[in-house]
Amino acid sequence: MRIILLAAPGAGKGTQAEKLSEHFGIPTISTGSILRRNIQEGTELGKLAKKYIDGGNLIPDEVMIQVMQDRLSQPDCEKGFILDGFPRTLPQAEALSASDIDVDVVLNLEVPEEKIIERLSGRVECSKCGATYHIVHNKPEKDGVCDKCGGGLVTRVDDQPETIKSRLDIYHTQTEPLLAYYQEKQMLRTVEGKEEIAETTAAVLNALED
Repeated sequence: MRIILLAAPGAGKGTQAEKLSEHFGIPTISTGSILRRNIQEGTELGKLAKKYIDGGNLIPDEVMIQVMQDRLSQPDCEKGFILDGFPRTLPQAEALSASDIDVDVVLNLEVPEEKIIERLSGRVECSKCGATYHIVHNKPEKDGVCDKCGGGLVTRVDDQPETIKSRLDIYHTQTEPLLAYYQEKQMLRTVEGKEEIAETTAAVLNALED
């Protein structure tokens, strides 16, 4: 199963990516993580990406496709993968379609904007491993402590109230057009996010198995 996962910020995309990864036994591929690893390891792609970043420029779509092709050629992707964070724009989607990377389905997780704002404002993240929780909907076993690694939980800068609207505006402008693009290709499946994570996961799996 080769999946693109789309959702507005705060819609629970990361949690569902994790659930799908466990269910299908396939990795979640985050472009941010890939870039950081390549830059840290000093690979050729990492050096190229760092040149753009250090210059204050966006990484070109063709470079991002190279990054994805390199990552998806690894053995753990043989049974499939989940793309989380790519493509983000229509040019990236078009570049992906023109590449030799095959995708089976595009899953859109839909949540009302007022619910998204509520979720984002209550989200906390582990300062060590990056695992996310919510102070109401997905509490850690111990307040302020990550269940996975014991790290401290903090509110991300991106989840501050003053930045939430800006993030949503960017999503509506840059990423939302992908829904029509993949709908036209008959690849899009939309699932309504539920209050409970387990209910959302069940709906997601039903959509993928139809």
